[in-house]
Amino acid sequence: MLEQRDALTELVKSQVGEGKRWSTREFAGQAEDPETGYAPGKSLIAKIINGDSYRITPTLVSALAAGLGLPRPVVGAAAHLQMIGYTAEELTQGAPATLIRTLDAGSDTSKARAVAERWQSEAQAEA
Repeated sequence: MLEQRDALTELVKSQVGEGKRWSTREFAGQAEDPETGYAPGKSLIAKIINGDSYRITPTLVSALAAGLGLPRPVVGAAAHLQMIGYTAEELTQGAPATLIRTLDAGSDTSKARAVAERWQSEAQAEA
């Protein structure tokens, strides 16, 4: 069974927007792909946090990772979860488990924590 979630939107929205760590303007000023120099504009950042339609690209993922101060594999896992989803077999990697813990860090979601812990232990067993 495929699990999907608007994870990339949730990840950015957790840090950017009214009353959050950064405004869209501030975040757009610091989110830059270190390899290409690509930086999303504040209107794209607003689309992301509002859940509007936008195109996810590798450079966008890299820029968002840099802006959020997160490892690219975690932000990439969020993009994958949002666009494609994961099957149970794919959830043995460390980045998806880290992503779920990051998304649910402020809430008391015991089910999400249990899933994240299971994924992390599966990833460690495979390593």
